[in-house]
Amino acid sequence: MANIKDLKKKIKSTKGTFKITSAMKLVSSAKLGKAQKAILGARPYAQEMENTIRDISALVQDYKHDFLKESPNNNQSTLLVISSDKGLCGGYNSQLAKGVRQFIAEKPEEEFKVYFIGKKVKEVIYKDVNVEKIFTFEKSEPTFEELTTVGEELAQPFRKSEVGRVYVAYNHFNSAISFDPTFKKILPMTLDKKEIKDIKKEFPFDFKYEPDATELLDTLIEEAVKDVFYTSFLDAQASEHGSRMAAMDSAAKNCNDIIKKLTLKMNKLRQAAITTELIEVVSGAESLNA
Repeated sequence: MANIKDLKKKIKSTKGTFKITSAMKLVSSAKLGKAQKAILGARPYAQEMENTIRDISALVQDYKHDFLKESPNNNQSTLLVISSDKGLCGGYNSQLAKGVRQFIAEKPEEEFKVYFIGKKVKEVIYKDVNVEKIFTFEKSEPTFEELTTVGEELAQPFRKSEVGRVYVAYNHFNSAISFDPTFKKILPMTLDKKEIKDIKKEFPFDFKYEPDATELLDTLIEEAVKDVFYTSFLDAQASEHGSRMAAMDSAAKNCNDIIKKLTLKMNKLRQAAITTELIEVVSGAESLNA
């Protein structure tokens, strides 16, 4: 049974943990505000660009681009996994790691080379996958230019037909307390026959393009591939800060509950000790008077 001295040590230690988790919650909250603003601002642009490319590529006849070519007989695939470098963020990394294992298992016909931004998921699954490379940056938050370089490096083997598909895995940001492990095929940027038919039905007329459709698509497709890597990272970053904020909030509340329980237990022991001493004093006094 713990004595009062041991309980005091535990309370002091728990109070220290409470201060740390509370501070981490505040830091994550501040970072989340910035990251949330970034991803919510980037999504409309990315979505509109994707819709524009989809519509034009479906309507323009005989258009060809390296990023649109399909290689059904090429079983080589690339997967970029975006996770965090730090822990203490709830199920952020563990859920993504589980999703990556399942995603690869569901595609036995494809041979994956796996790239990583962030080391935490890599540390969990490196024995189960073919780890090709982990990208590192000068600062904890890479710039748009650095992520563009990553995108170009992953797209280059696809241009050369060395790989048939390029995917990205990340946590999609929903809210401060909600995210979803997401897997998106970046290359090839192709549409199925039904989508093409639906688009042609929606736009049963010809557009006039300035510049011409080929030049427009050449520019937009290159830009869209860069942008999808960037927005995926923004999603992952906002999800990480939200998950860490929620985890630290829960940890701080648990610390507070433990402090209350330990304090109550210590007070009971102290009261019991005082009661015992009083009984001994009274018993001694009565024995002297006897």
